[in-house]
Amino acid sequence: MSRFVLLKTLFGPLLRLFFRPRVEGLENVPGEGPVVLAGNHLTFIDSVILPLISKRQVHFIGKDEYVTGRSLKGRIMAWFFTGVGMIPVARDGGHGGVAALMTGLRVLEQGKVFGIYPEGTRSPDGRLYRGRTGIARLTLMSGAPVVPFAMIGTDRVQPGGKGLPRIGRGRRITVRFGTLLDFSRYEGMDRDRYVLRAVTDEVMTEVMRLSGQEYVDMYATKARAA
Repeated sequence: MSRFVLLKTLFGPLLRLFFRPRVEGLENVPGEGPVVLAGNHLTFIDSVILPLISKRQVHFIGKDEYVTGRSLKGRIMAWFFTGVGMIPVARDGGHGGVAALMTGLRVLEQGKVFGIYPEGTRSPDGRLYRGRTGIARLTLMSGAPVVPFAMIGTDRVQPGGKGLPRIGRGRRITVRFGTLLDFSRYEGMDRDRYVLRAVTDEVMTEVMRLSGQEYVDMYATKARAA
């Protein structure tokens, strides 16, 4: 039994018990072959919930600090996060974006599922922010289709992205998957900045439709710094 299957077996029932997640459109995710899952990012536990509700293992980029702790807690965190599909990457500095892109390409070349948050960071206020074009480069360079998704209610379960998740009335989670987006019409145009922006905006429009969030035409990192 793989660690992923073990973790789903152990934590899947707890997730259903405490948060009663409503999953819509999961059938839109292909059962095999490479695919990019692109969605909004409200809080830390988004990256825990998505792999646990998915039928296929979802690989995603995470901060390397999540797996470098030497304490017992740090080792348990490393075992859990790498087990559910997190790939640690040092994203600080000028080469972080390139490392993340190349990691995603390797995952897709192996015919697997790669999850990404095009906003690049958690929303600072629950609104949906402008997507970064890494998602477009990834789908155009790999040829993999994109399935947009929306996390709804996770920010009420874990406000601010910190602390233990809260349980109780009014904190039900919904994960909604949209229809598959095929960008093969732009094959070979992964260096055209206008195409990259158009592809990214199409993905974000679908995420906005699925999530019902207000859209802000600004990068989330800029909003955080303001």
